[in-house]
Amino acid sequence: MIRKLAALFFILISGYVNAQQPGEDETGSWFMYFGTNKISERFSIHSEAQFRFYETTSNFNQMLLRTGLNYHIDPNAIATAGYAFIDTDNSFFEFEGEINSKEHRIFEQFILKNKVWEFLFEHRYRLEQRFLDFGDYTETQHRARYRIQMTLPLTNTFFLNFYDELFINLQDDLFGQNRLYGALGVNVTENSSIQIGYLRNQFQNAVYDRLQFAVFYNPDLRGLFKKKKP
Repeated sequence: MIRKLAALFFILISGYVNAQQPGEDETGSWFMYFGTNKISERFSIHSEAQFRFYETTSNFNQMLLRTGLNYHIDPNAIATAGYAFIDTDNSFFEFEGEINSKEHRIFEQFILKNKVWEFLFEHRYRLEQRFLDFGDYTETQHRARYRIQMTLPLTNTFFLNFYDELFINLQDDLFGQNRLYGALGVNVTENSSIQIGYLRNQFQNAVYDRLQFAVFYNPDLRGLFKKKKP
């Protein structure tokens, strides 16, 4: 019995090693900016830029630019419609035969917030329509995402932030990926903060470790849109 279990364990481990995807043994990094730019009592503009690397400071992987129009139903509910452009470079030295891609993406999103004791929760529901260009051919994909996020204030300056996000494909294989994240945050000013954290990005046959460096800046731009009195 012990020999059979040992043999099964060896087969599973061997399968895992052989199934590892290129770049799994590297700790990559994501450098990110997020902004919520208030333009009226009910509306704001989402701004976002991300630069992702296969290694901590080298081997470029992906650039993501995203924007959207937010409608603030109330302080705890926000609806968003927006657009994103994603440029992906798969020419990491371990990859062979991978195809680079450019993606135009439309998304619809709904956020709900609530508080339990000192914990701040945020539920994000998102639908995405993805238009991918691989050079020789194009493809359209659809995806749903759900993220639950929890923030715990430690002091007026420091806080902890955690989230788990599940990606569901609406075609082919149901499971797309899962992102598990934890970070230490610092409130720099009333409308800006930074976060330094770790992301475990799991796909069907691969798991990637990523360091994350994020800047959040949420200026109130309503003064720019007020009509000046003659």
